Amino acid sequence: MNIATGSATTRMPGAGVQPAGDAAPPLIVHVIQHLIIGGLENGIVNLINNMPRERFRHAIVCLSHYSNFRDRIQYGDVQVIALGKRPGKDLRSYLRLWRVLRELRPAIVHTRNVATLDAIVVAWLAGVRRRLHGEHGWDMHDLHGRNRKYRLYRRLCRPFVDGYVAVSEHMAAWLHSDIGIRRARIRHICNGVDVSRFRPAAEGREQSAAGPGFAADGTVVFGTVGRMQPVKDQITLVRAFLALIERRPELRSRVRLMLVGDGPCRAELLGMVEVAGAASLVWAPGACEDIAPLLRAMDVFVLPSLNEGISNTILEAMASGLPVIASDVGGNGELVRPEVTGRLVAAQDVAAMAEALGAYTDDAERRREHGAAGRRRAAEQFSLGIMVDRYLSAYDDLLVARYGVAGAAAS
Repeated sequence: MNIATGSATTRMPGAGVQPAGDAAPPLIVHVIQHLIIGGLENGIVNLINNMPRERFRHAIVCLSHYSNFRDRIQYGDVQVIALGKRPGKDLRSYLRLWRVLRELRPAIVHTRNVATLDAIVVAWLAGVRRRLHGEHGWDMHDLHGRNRKYRLYRRLCRPFVDGYVAVSEHMAAWLHSDIGIRRARIRHICNGVDVSRFRPAAEGREQSAAGPGFAADGTVVFGTVGRMQPVKDQITLVRAFLALIERRPELRSRVRLMLVGDGPCRAELLGMVEVAGAASLVWAPGACEDIAPLLRAMDVFVLPSLNEGISNTILEAMASGLPVIASDVGGNGELVRPEVTGRLVAAQDVAAMAEALGAYTDDAERRREHGAAGRRRAAEQFSLGIMVDRYLSAYDDLLVARYGVAGAAAS
């Protein structure tokens, strides 16, 4: 079992400090599969970094492992613990988790997605009085939440869960209709985006690390960010891009594609580009720690996923002033307003995706209008501050139900 603490870097502006005296704020233990680059993990780090220090303390328990992504935590007293869980039902890891929870004695355990539901039962056995579970999306093994085994297990775990968080209305409705959770027990808390970090380019489009020869003035840069795995379906975007330049060869001098990310599908994607003779039109830098400047080097953001909860990258693109083309799945329709902030297309519809790429290529004014509208929508409805306030309310309500008081008073 590995234990680390987050790196002690500068505090977030306005963050409080622990109150004087013997009573420390209540501890929240966040249980996740692993702490690596990813949307769910980024949301947890943002939540911890922005939550008032005088209200709650935090620790993260990774069932498997963590990477240097933990260094994004801005406070040195946040423990990050890796249990080294093996695939499947690893009884020894459950015992290690039980011991960790007995030692930490958290006020709340907050699990996320079906992979961590076992931890809810372990937390109950360890005497943790308040247990919150979040649903953030599905993977290729259960794209639409229809896997019988997973649905049955979620139902069996209902008595051990005090409250649920769904990142989209789509997921909240699914929890109610398919899992049988009363709506009163489900909170819809959308992900938040740092609108100061993710912002439009000062003038036009910023230059990317691909260099000035990649995207000269007058070109339109389409881009996507995400792990290159089947559920993200970057292959549909590549096929659409290649279809566009095949149908309209004059656009080879005017369009470019950025594929940011790494994963098992990377070699196939780059192979397709190479075979089509379009390698000079595509830049694939791999996984990147800081994507904010990369988004400012794009003109249009594209997310072709097969399913999503609420996409952090869509929010980041909107905050960066980009129009968004996204597949009409999961919570994407709750973020993208068709013909206002972007366009929605059917999943895996190469022709519709190619048509959307072409439409934005031909209309610079539409790109500007939709990007500006997306920026306003991100700032007004999906800021980090709004997300943090809603999680504070959820945690406080759990403690009030248990102790009759909220936040630090529950200590």
